[in-house]
Amino acid sequence: MKPYTLPLLLSLLLNSPTSWAGGIEQLKAFVAGSDSLQADFTQQVTGQRAANSQQASGHVMIQRPGKFRWTYTKPYDQVIVGDGQKLWLYDKDIEQVTVKKLDQALGSSPAALLAGSNDIEKAYVLKDAGSKDGLDWLDAKPKSSESTFQSVKMGFAKNELVVMELKDNFGQTTVIRFNKLERNPKLSADQFKFVPPKGVDVISE
Repeated sequence: MKPYTLPLLLSLLLNSPTSWAGGIEQLKAFVAGSDSLQADFTQQVTGQRAANSQQASGHVMIQRPGKFRWTYTKPYDQVIVGDGQKLWLYDKDIEQVTVKKLDQALGSSPAALLAGSNDIEKAYVLKDAGSKDGLDWLDAKPKSSESTFQSVKMGFAKNELVVMELKDNFGQTTVIRFNKLERNPKLSADQFKFVPPKGVDVISE
């Protein structure tokens, strides 16, 4: 089971107010107030059986709207790049690149919450989910019946997105935790370009 979750996607630190809002307001604040980010992440995917749990880690960069680069370094070498028009998924182990139109790939996926436009509620129904484990939570349910995800939960601490919990239609739960986050860094445009290596299979969808 490989970590093909789009993340996508990601946490942002914003200017800190003197008091902290609920999960929905914190989400809207960091999406509206951040143009770019980079962070390390760990990801755990759990199936219907605990024995199916898979862990991965890597680094993510985002330039809103629509540009991102997820690099998985453990246990697989895998790169997911959104260049603003296309989504590129490169699996080094099997020497294969999959290409999709970015708007179709994002849609109401979790990546749209972080790398898409500011109009979050166009694709999601948002609901505050209270406080737990020192975090303020929100629950986001996609409006589209074609989404592969049932729900996305996001936990914030002082306007910092700390964790995302994604439940898909296949009985899997993906938990992504972020650390060493840098907000609004200057990112090279080359990071969001992808040219398939020579000799790999390229599959267009």
